[in-house]
Amino acid sequence: MSRKTDQPVPPYFNLDPETAAAKLGDPIDTARFAKAAAFAAKGRDDLAKRGYSPDGQKRLRKFSVWEICRYLIPVNAAHLRRVLKANPDLPQGEGSAGAKWFTLEEVLSLRNHFAEEGVASKEYKPYRPDGLPAKVVAVANFKGGVGKTSTAAHLAMSAALDGYRVLVIDLDSQGSMTSIMGGSVEDEWSTVFPLLAKDYALHVQRENGVREAQGQAPLPLDETLTEALQVTAKDVIQPTHWPNIDLIGAQLNLYWAEFQVPVWRMSQRNWPLWDALTGFLENEDVLNQYDIILLDTPPALGYLTINALAASDILLVPLGASFLEFDSTGRFFDMLYSTFASIEEGENAARRRAGLPEMKFEWDVVRALITRFDAAQQTDLANVIQAYLGDFMNAYRQDYTALVGQAGEQVNGIYEADYRDFNRETYVRGREAFDRTYAEFKELLIGAWWRDSQMAEAEQKEQDNGEA
Repeated sequence: MSRKTDQPVPPYFNLDPETAAAKLGDPIDTARFAKAAAFAAKGRDDLAKRGYSPDGQKRLRKFSVWEICRYLIPVNAAHLRRVLKANPDLPQGEGSAGAKWFTLEEVLSLRNHFAEEGVASKEYKPYRPDGLPAKVVAVANFKGGVGKTSTAAHLAMSAALDGYRVLVIDLDSQGSMTSIMGGSVEDEWSTVFPLLAKDYALHVQRENGVREAQGQAPLPLDETLTEALQVTAKDVIQPTHWPNIDLIGAQLNLYWAEFQVPVWRMSQRNWPLWDALTGFLENEDVLNQYDIILLDTPPALGYLTINALAASDILLVPLGASFLEFDSTGRFFDMLYSTFASIEEGENAARRRAGLPEMKFEWDVVRALITRFDAAQQTDLANVIQAYLGDFMNAYRQDYTALVGQAGEQVNGIYEADYRDFNRETYVRGREAFDRTYAEFKELLIGAWWRDSQMAEAEQKEQDNGEA
């Protein structure tokens, strides 16, 4: 009878300390981090430019008649060809009659034509009530790796393809959104940092007006604050390779804001630091130049995230269907309550003493959405999360598909990927994952706008009746 061979021991047994020490190399000093950072920066730039054109610029691909008629404009392909033939002044695209390709600018022109000349019962342009400002949408969660940037980027691209004008603001000093959008940010003066500094500087100027009336010496404005007063929206907003998406980018130095903002707050305790981003959007008329403003936040509840949440009308909280991400998201909601309730309590105590109306933070809607969903392994836990979060949850769970990973290798969103590079079924299934996420988001968006328009009409009617 043959003897059984022994099972191999686990790999962490019988390790030799001397051999292990030989593999360590020399001790690491701080200069080694600089070298690692330089190599990583070079690699990051090389990888990021995989989706760029040979001249180093990122360009949006063109769209086929099949894509336009299936995903962008609700017209039959044969009818589109007839319209193009009857209207030679319209963009005609490139290629032969049976395989024409159009830039997104040309698609937007075609959309405008059908909106003016097409069937009234079809939605050629997305719902957007006149006279109301843009909706500000924050994508936030202090758990990293839950898909915040991917969700924000794909919502921006979905909305742009749908015809909305979008401004993306990258508040994460890692700058991942900026890379996806092909942005170029030299230093912190091309980020939101000078806008926050400008808000504080304007507050100091108002305080100095009061101090002057009281015969007190003015508060000083240092070089940073003086320079920030000259910065405007057009100095930091840059176009992207999408004709209807603009960007305020981010880079590593933006993290300095997390240290500088509390210093300013300590100097002027009555400066509402959480309103700095809101003030920029309102005072620079940004809310009237776009339809949607998307805020991509860092994975922390710091001052930049607090500004994003305070400025937002809609809050989206991505999470994976795992215990740790559910647990972290619950703690995120708890911190949101603690933070904003504390701000309300402090502000309203002062307002009551001054006889002013109290303030209250409000959001049109808050939704958690499950990302990177694997139905075969995560359905039970996703159902549990859905049960506990209730009406805070999106109904659709965003599947992870092969298309997401393959497009990501080119530092592109799936809407930037050419469907000819994929199996048609893979492309359709992968795109559907984000189309359905956008559909739920769009329903929240237009519902919030419609409710606002009804309130505005009611207020106007009440005002007219009062004047009568």
